[in-house]
Amino acid sequence: MSDFAQTVKQQADIVKVIGGYIRLRKAGAQNYSGLCPFHKEKSPSFSVHAGRQFYHCFGCGQSGDVFSFVGKIENLSFPESVRTVAQKCGIPLPKREYNSPEEAAEASQRRKLLDLHEAAAAWFQEQLQSPEGALAREYLAGRGVAPEAVKLFRLGYAPDNFNALRERLSPMADAETLRASGLFSWKEQGDGTGAPQPGRLYDRFRKRVMFPICNESGKVIAFTARTLDTGDKAGPKYINSPETPLYSKGQVLFNLDKAKAQIRAMEFALLVEGQMDCISVFMRGIQNVIATSGTAFTEQQVALLRRQTTNVVVNFDPDAAGANAAEKSISLLTEEGFTIKVVTLDGGLDPDRFIRERGVEAYVAAIRGARRQSDYLIDRARQSFPGASSDAKIKAMNYLLPHIRRIPQKLERDQFAHDAAQKLGIDSAVLREEIRQAALKRQDHIEAQNNGHAGAGLMAFEKFFIEAACNDQKSPQEYEELHANLREFDQKMRVDARTDWQQEVLQNLPAGLFEQLVSRRQNQDIETTGATEEQRILLRKVFLEAGEHTRTHEQDLEIVKDLEIQALKWTIGQKRAVVDMATDRNSIENIRISQEILQLERKLRELECM
Repeated sequence: MSDFAQTVKQQADIVKVIGGYIRLRKAGAQNYSGLCPFHKEKSPSFSVHAGRQFYHCFGCGQSGDVFSFVGKIENLSFPESVRTVAQKCGIPLPKREYNSPEEAAEASQRRKLLDLHEAAAAWFQEQLQSPEGALAREYLAGRGVAPEAVKLFRLGYAPDNFNALRERLSPMADAETLRASGLFSWKEQGDGTGAPQPGRLYDRFRKRVMFPICNESGKVIAFTARTLDTGDKAGPKYINSPETPLYSKGQVLFNLDKAKAQIRAMEFALLVEGQMDCISVFMRGIQNVIATSGTAFTEQQVALLRRQTTNVVVNFDPDAAGANAAEKSISLLTEEGFTIKVVTLDGGLDPDRFIRERGVEAYVAAIRGARRQSDYLIDRARQSFPGASSDAKIKAMNYLLPHIRRIPQKLERDQFAHDAAQKLGIDSAVLREEIRQAALKRQDHIEAQNNGHAGAGLMAFEKFFIEAACNDQKSPQEYEELHANLREFDQKMRVDARTDWQQEVLQNLPAGLFEQLVSRRQNQDIETTGATEEQRILLRKVFLEAGEHTRTHEQDLEIVKDLEIQALKWTIGQKRAVVDMATDRNSIENIRISQEILQLERKLRELECM
């Protein structure tokens, strides 16, 4: 580690830096805990030690210092991580050294592109205040956008000119860099050899109100542009910057840079569709609001949001496009384990218009009255397929089935199915059977994705455990002996580990599955509740095939030994992490834990040699 990196590490507060990405709670004198950003989890297993400036996840095993965390979460190299942490801490940067000419060229281009976007944003702001920007100012005033909002969100105006921005930015970069910025367009031209060549650059955005899009650090990386023209020649109402080295539309959430602190404080995010909705709501004091910029959520955006919260209130536009985007976003958020509520505004108004016409108090009341996603989807099904005919009921049921299957928690899924059956006038048992059959029909598709292996996605140990616990091809006495041994092992682990060992040792299996397996009666069906629809189908497939596997009772009993080996490895890892994070390595407690580790390692060697 260089002298500069060491200086940054000494001055950086790891709790403050990590707290800028995920929500941390104090869990001791110098310990803080939160949900790990590197794997999915419901309960916090991610720990940060302020004294040792160290983090560790007891769930996935990720650990390291402040540079390691920033590097992993932002996909940065070590030098880039050092610079990023230094900038967050206000530490002046030295002249950078690179490992290769390619790395230096890439970093140089990125800096130039950021500089170009910053210069473009400043220039658009200037143009908004110019005489030519009068129409844009009139439009913004008509939409209720106050001067304070214009300044805070750096709104601007692109004049009706093909060359103005190019002339402003040309002294800053060469044509290739300008082309890569996404701020300009060009037409391909022939060069006489048949190979098309890029023609003269001209401004991409013209006669449009400009909305800068910032990354999580608040740097301008792209723009959304709203036309001021009307009629057939106006073009699309909104256009966005194209994909560039800085910007990918599906990997950015509008206003996350300004909203993330309030999202963590409020413990939920308000998700709206467009920038105007977001700005209008934010400026009325509801500052945990973000926007998708008119698209349904992507996995990358979900990952960004998960760092801040797993609770979302969705308030998309009421038109067909908005309803479809809301539905797709709800689906993805559900699969990722988010708690979702949906706001439907009176009068079919979008958030911007509602808050301007009805006031912020009415909008806050609407947020407080947000409905569960299940209630929203059931009502949407009834509106889309009205009537009490069997045909309408079947269509409504088929609409709801995919949404019900996506819910990871069995209790919530059962409640959704019960409510849907009641409101649609369908026997709940029939609906549950339809859910099961619909999942099984997708087996062929899922198996094809996993090369035809029923247990794909599961560790060999975990598949062996399921098959052994579900194997009904044994006598009742043998069956009970196996399950008694598993229950005894579970009780022992709960005492020794003092935590949920199943979640860590059986990490690919749904929570609660162990209890279902060891408490089931012989030949009793199991309700499988995987974290994703694919995992649930794979588990069902394993259960369906369990009776086809033939092993001796002695082989089945080996499962307890295998379980103990897995659990010992995990327990040793946990205790080693505690030792590593200890402030005083020579404390009595640390020595005691180190001795326990030696004893456990000895036991592990004995088990592996049996």
